[in-house]
Amino acid sequence: MDDLTARRARRRAAAATASGDARKWLTLPAPFQLTRGTLPAAKIAYETWGELAPARDNAVLIFTGLSPSAHAASSALDPAPGWWEDMVGPGKPIDTNRHFVICVNSLGSCFGSTGPASINPATGQPWRLGFPVLCLEDIANAGRALIDALGIERLAAVVGASMGGMTALAFAMLHPNAARALVAISSAARALPQAIAIRSVQREIIRKDPAWRDGHYAPDAPPTQGMRLARKLGMISYRSATEWAQRFGRERTATSQEPFGIDFEVESYLEVHAQRFVGVFDANCYLYLSRAMDLFDACDHGGSLAGGLGRVQVERALIIGVTTDFLFPLAQQQELADGLAAVVPKVTFLALESIQGHDSFLVDMDRFRPPIAEFFSRR
Repeated sequence: MDDLTARRARRRAAAATASGDARKWLTLPAPFQLTRGTLPAAKIAYETWGELAPARDNAVLIFTGLSPSAHAASSALDPAPGWWEDMVGPGKPIDTNRHFVICVNSLGSCFGSTGPASINPATGQPWRLGFPVLCLEDIANAGRALIDALGIERLAAVVGASMGGMTALAFAMLHPNAARALVAISSAARALPQAIAIRSVQREIIRKDPAWRDGHYAPDAPPTQGMRLARKLGMISYRSATEWAQRFGRERTATSQEPFGIDFEVESYLEVHAQRFVGVFDANCYLYLSRAMDLFDACDHGGSLAGGLGRVQVERALIIGVTTDFLFPLAQQQELADGLAAVVPKVTFLALESIQGHDSFLVDMDRFRPPIAEFFSRR
């Protein structure tokens, strides 16, 4: 763990000690039916902001990307900045003065929800690779179980970016009357071969690490090198060549003392991000969620893309893409918007000129805040 990550972890731990944990948990109906199996017992972690209106009609459900927790924004219970801090909160685009916001940690993740790192009640040992095949539809159905438990008949909106956008779409197809609006950012109706290829290599890198031990690594001895390299490959796909050139150029680091060491600033950047990831995210959870993205295809829900999207019954939708997105090319968001336009009364499609690639929705707030604020300001 690098110094910066260690400092952040200490601050987060201190805040949790002082103010408590903002997470809540829902025990899912048992057994919980999955697309390709069942879980005898499962729970999901979630956080909330704002107040649920008496009519229970102001709720917004957020599904996350592959690696974030449910901590999308700070709160009195957990003042640490969330992964979407600039987007969720009082007076922010998703305004918690008006909306009751729920962010759920994905089923299969390692931040409080049941996943491969959780204990299998039948064995008393971690599930590891005994965990059933995970699909994004399962994450969507867990989200539906949550809103049912909260007594919410229909959401004001279901929202997601990247993997979360695919999950939000799955939610809208599986539960057509459960949301009035859909927001999908830098996402798609299905994974393209290029994205599948990248994630396949990431998974292989992890599995080829001797420390992985066919998934039977100890929590204190994870496949560190595999996770480092998988994260580096991921970071390359999350950003754009234009940003690399403008941000780093061919700037050199101090002369490396190792043969084939880090000579360029861009290499140093990748190493820092890789080190931050190691020890934070469980390797088996990463494998399962990564594969779930590849398995998702809207065509599975109607025999064709038109058939799948035809199940969506929201009143309006906002689809946002980025021109420099290498992982989810802009044409995929255009395809999604065009398909939804056949069945959704109001579809807004935006192509933003951000240079930060796929990660733009996390960092380029000057471009993303205005359209999302406008969408949520409408009643």
